[in-house]
Order: sequence, then C-alpha cells, then structure tokens
Amino acid sequence: MQTMDTLECSDCPIRHNAVCAKCDSQELEILEEIKYYRHYEPGQTICWAGDEMGFVASVITGVCTLSQTLEDGRTQMVGMLLPSDFIGRPNRESTPYDVIAITEMTLCCFRRKPFERLVHETPHISHRLLEMTLDDLDAAREWMLILGRKTAREKIASLINIIARREAAVGLVPHSSNVVVDLPLTREAMADYLGLTLETVSRQISALKKDGIIHLEGKRRITIPDLEALIQETGDDYDGGMIS
Repeated sequence: MQTMDTLECSDCPIRHNAVCAKCDSQELEILEEIKYYRHYEPGQTICWAGDEMGFVASVITGVCTLSQTLEDGRTQMVGMLLPSDFIGRPNRESTPYDVIAITEMTLCCFRRKPFERLVHETPHISHRLLEMTLDDLDAAREWMLILGRKTAREKIASLINIIARREAAVGLVPHSSNVVVDLPLTREAMADYLGLTLETVSRQISALKKDGIIHLEGKRRITIPDLEALIQETGDDYDGGMIS
C-alpha cells in the first residue's frame, strides 16, 4: 500500500491543481528528485514571519493559516491555505507571515534553491506559478469585499461557499447540489478571520441552520442541501455557482 511518504507525483491527489499541474513526465521526474514530505499536527508552526525558509511547498492535505502580529501583540489572520495552495515564494528567503497548521497537514516540500532553478528553466512551472499568483490576487480582492462591505450573515455564507468550492475544485467533495464540507476553522478563528465577535458567528450560523440553508453535524461538519440558496445568502451579484 502506497503511503504519503512514498507517493509519486503522478498519483498525487492535488496533481492537477498544484504548482506542478502542467508539468510533463520528464519535469515530474526532476521534481521527484528534490521533493520530500513534512507532516504537521494541529497548532504546529510551519514557519514564523521573518524566519529563513529552506523550502517551498504545496499543501497536499490539511489547512493552515497565515497571520501577522502587530507591534502591540495583536494578531490578525490574513489568509488560509487549502489543499493545492503554495507556501513560500521563489527568490525570497523568508515569509512575512506566521504559517500555522490548524488541522493535520501534509506538505510536499521542494528545496528552495533547486526549485528556483526549475522556475527559470521550466516554463510549465513558471506559468503555473503566475496563474496561482493571479488567483491569489483575485481571492484577496474578493476577501476585501467580504470584510469591507458585507453583513455578518453574508460573511459567514461567503466563507462557507469559498471552502466548499475550493474543496470541490480539488475533488475533496463531489460536484453535486448536496455538498458536505468540514469547516477547518473553529468559531473563534472564524470570528478573527471575518472581523466579527464569537457571539455573532454562532448566532449567524444558527440562523442559517434555522432557515435551512445549511445543516450541522457537530460544530464543524456542514451539509449544504442547495448550493444556489447558499450563494444567494452571500450577497454576490453573479449568476450561477462555482460548483456544477
């Protein structure tokens, strides 16, 4: 039985969404030579802001947060990385964020210097990195809208929708109208991420449940019986969803 530590690139669950998505067989062989896996427990730090990083990595399983600490000690979560997301940046030795696992995680790591050479020598990798960077920019703009203009109910619905469509994109949930997702964040973390109080988060989740928009199993597992109804609750002005 193949374990994560012996997983070949061709069998990777994020193969078609990660930084290596467009690599051919020869390029995958080169990546095989410089990759290794790291595993993290919930709450474990992957790297601290300002620390030198000897690797870059793709998230295979699990979720981590990006956060920044202000001079007075206040901490703000500024991002969340899900399967197929990329940690680190070629040609930058450190990260400006604290990166912390919030679930069990497995990373596919690449030694930074060899990976930087590959970026320059392999158009498929550099093009995919550019695509992922532009996707991150779109996500940041979307998040600015969520934080700046949406109501508390719309913020909660938007976060659930973002997680659902991302998990569907990498095949972690089926593409169907009845979607089940496991929220990676506690309600306290959701409050921090969304700029709300814990009481407001709990109240809005309960309201969405009461209105039949979501069903809860425990505190983390959410069933979305009608994705279109959830999208309506986000306040977004577009027709149709990301999952079809």
